[in-house]
Parts: sequence; C-alpha cells; structure tokens
Amino acid sequence: MQFGNFGLDKRLLATIEHLGFDQATEIQQQAIPAAMAGHDLIASSKTGSGKTLAFLLPAMQRLIRNRALAKRDPRVLILTPTRELAKQVFGQLRLLTGNTQFKAVLLLGGENFNDQEKILAKDPHFVVATPGRLADHLNHKNFYLHGLELLILDEADRMLDLGFEKELKQIHTAADHRKRQTLMFSATLDHDQINDFALDLLNSPKRITIEHGSTEHQDINKRFYLADNLEHKQAMLNHFLTNESYQQLIIFTATRADTERLSNELSEQGLSTAALSGDLNQSQRNQIMESFSKGQQKILITTDLASRGLDLVNVSHVINFDLPKHSEEFVHRIGRTGRAGNKGDAISMVGPKDWQSFKNIEAFLKQRISFDQIDGLVAKFKGLKPKKKAVAKKPTKAKATKPAAVKKAPIKRNKKAVFSAADAGDLPILRKNIGKLQDSDDDEA
Repeated sequence: MQFGNFGLDKRLLATIEHLGFDQATEIQQQAIPAAMAGHDLIASSKTGSGKTLAFLLPAMQRLIRNRALAKRDPRVLILTPTRELAKQVFGQLRLLTGNTQFKAVLLLGGENFNDQEKILAKDPHFVVATPGRLADHLNHKNFYLHGLELLILDEADRMLDLGFEKELKQIHTAADHRKRQTLMFSATLDHDQINDFALDLLNSPKRITIEHGSTEHQDINKRFYLADNLEHKQAMLNHFLTNESYQQLIIFTATRADTERLSNELSEQGLSTAALSGDLNQSQRNQIMESFSKGQQKILITTDLASRGLDLVNVSHVINFDLPKHSEEFVHRIGRTGRAGNKGDAISMVGPKDWQSFKNIEAFLKQRISFDQIDGLVAKFKGLKPKKKAVAKKPTKAKATKPAAVKKAPIKRNKKAVFSAADAGDLPILRKNIGKLQDSDDDEA
C-alpha cells in the first residue's frame, strides 16, 4: 500500500516522497488508518518494522487538520525508554516538521535542566522525552498537559521493565484522558504488566499484532557456537574479527567490566573500537554513539544498554559474547543488524554460564537450534543435562504385627473381705477362702 492511500495531507505526502518513502510497511498499513480515525491503539511489531513513522504520520495529520485544545500546552507527547531512542524519534520528527510551523523539543535526563525549561516556555507543539525527565518538569510546573491531544508510548514494555511505571501514571494523571488519544507500542503483548497498564491508560483500544516479539528476522543469519570458558570465547572472537567481512559490528557483553576489558584488548590489537556502558555520563554516551553512527569506529562493545532503539544501518554483524538473561533481549540485540532490507549476521557464544539462557532462547523462538564449529576451536563443552527432579519416595506399608500379649495383673487378695464373710456366719466360705489365702502366701514366699 502506498502512503497516498491513507488520505494524508498533500503537504505531508510531499515531505514523505521527498524523504524517499513509498510503500507502507505492514504495521504502518494497519496503525495509520486506525490512529487517524481517532482510536486508541495497543500495537506490537518487531524492531525495524517502521513503527516510528506509524505514529508520527497520524500525529502530524492531526495537528495539520485539527484545532488545538489549548493555546500553550503541548499537543503531542512522545515517550521513549532510552535517550538514544528518543534522539532517533526526534530526528525523524524534525524531518517531518521541517517545512511546517510546528515546533518540537527533546527532553532528556543528564542534560541542562534550565535550558530545557526555557525551550518549554516557547510552547512547543511536540515534546519527545524520557519519562523521568518529563516527570521532573511536571513537578517543577514548567509546563502542563491539560490540552494534550495525543500521548504516544514507544516501547512501553521496556519503560515498565526499567521501572518507569510511577512516572507514566503521573503523566497519565496530568493529561486529561477523556480528551486524549493514546497510542501504545510494545515489542510484545504477552506482557501481563503491559495489559494491566493498557486498561488504565487506554479507552477501548484497538489491538494490532504484526509479528510477535519472538519472531526472528528473516534477513539475519544466526549462528551459535559452544565455548568452554572465557579464554575460549576470546579465541573465537579473535577468529571472527579476523575472518568475517563486516562493515560495522556490535559486541554484546554481560558486564561493564567485560566491556572495558574487551575494548582495551581490541584497541591494543589496532582495531577501531568504542565502548558503551551505563557508568558513562550522558554527554560521553552521546559522543560515542554519534561517532559510531558516523562510521568513525568499526566496532562497538556494549551491554544491553544499546540493544534497543538504535537504527544503525551499517551494522552488518552482531556478536553475543555473552547471552542475555531475558530471551526478549536476544531478539532486540540481533535486531541491530539486518535493517532497511540489508542482510545481517548474528553470532552467539554459548558457554556453561550461558546454557540456561540458551535453552530459554530456544524455547522462546520455538525452534531447535544446532551449533556450528570452528576448525581448531571445537569446544569440549557439549551442554548441560537438565537437572532431575527429586522424586518423593512412596511410603512403605507397615508390616502387620501381632498385638503384644497383655499380662494379667495379679489378683490382690483382700483379707478384710475374707473375714467379712465370717461375720455373716458363712463358715464354709470362710474355710475355703482361708485355704486360698495360705496357698497365695506360700507362693510369694
């Protein structure tokens, strides 16, 4: 389907054509008409499917065709879980607003708060932000959301996983949901917290599922290799970096320490390398990502910090030095390659510590995964056997036992009772009892 079939404003269509967009993707085909009709949406599609344009075009159309509900409040608010994704969404938005009167601002944590306060005072139409920083500005009463017309939550599942539920509810309360339209995009709808959250934020939403979060990318060649230990992984990594033909490459590690160690080792080998981890300040992270996106480095080493929201067209390879704990993150990691119709390679190393994560990924993808091998680097490790569940022993039947013989208590003789008979004049009985009493006394002696 072409964008001209959606009934978009001619000025908007001209911009889309100028940017080189022609055919709408599947998520765009379903989400754009529903959003333009005013429905709340909860939508799921894989990363790289074109969902950003699926919510930006209806937002632009709304502002072009409809009058504002308020003179000063923002009309559209777009929330993303990470600064990197917010910057990419903002970049696409700026391309669409370039020839219009609409103003857009970007609010990110770690950047100058006072400068952001000043640009908010200029009454922007669009605000793109991370939840924490936006909540800070609400608390300082730097702007209000009474006139908000459209709330867009991009990667809502990720925002909840990162602990932004409190801020999202605060933003929801600040914006009148009776007048507001809400569009929620998530990697998966099989997320209990997402569904509970949608009940609070959305009004009778339409549900759109293009591809489940576990859907693998058809343009990505996935390879898995068994590894014995850290040194074995290092040897395989050196093999890949030497023998694979790549444009740019991302290496994912489990810890910041591994990120720094690998970066130092590869840099000593003369490889153009950058490292990205959570202990860097925002300015440093921005500088690294901007440098890598411009192609100034060929290798980026990172934790899961960069697994989502990075649209890096020149990344031809992803290497999982360590597998992620959560299976969904595997899909997002490998989704950094094979974008915009390009082919990509995803290489994963599986050591003893990665085995349970590997089995979880296998179950998540609903397929049996086989392992490749490298000549001279074949692992001795062949996987871990599943732990046997302890089976409770059945209670054994108690053997039937004969009841113990009951000893009869000796009969106590009551001498008073013997003589009481004599008092009654019964002499025969007296003689008989005296004889028994004598026999008994002889036995005891």
